[in-house]
Amino acid sequence: MAKKVHTRAKKKLGLATHKSYKLNRSKIKKPGPKTFPNEDSANKYASTKGIKNFDLKRVKKNKRFQIVEKT
Repeated sequence: MAKKVHTRAKKKLGLATHKSYKLNRSKIKKPGPKTFPNEDSANKYASTKGIKNFDLKRVKKNKRFQIVEKT
């Protein structure tokens, strides 16, 4: 029988706190892509990280920007 996963651990793993999960690594949420509120902050982030060849994609109902690297 698996050990009970408590609320703090469930929050850390991104699981629903009201369900009785057994510790299963496949259900852990992966972090989504980084988004920015305006173009200036996205360009500043790209320059500090050394990303040279990129496009800005409008996401989240056209309210935020995401950096998409060109290949």
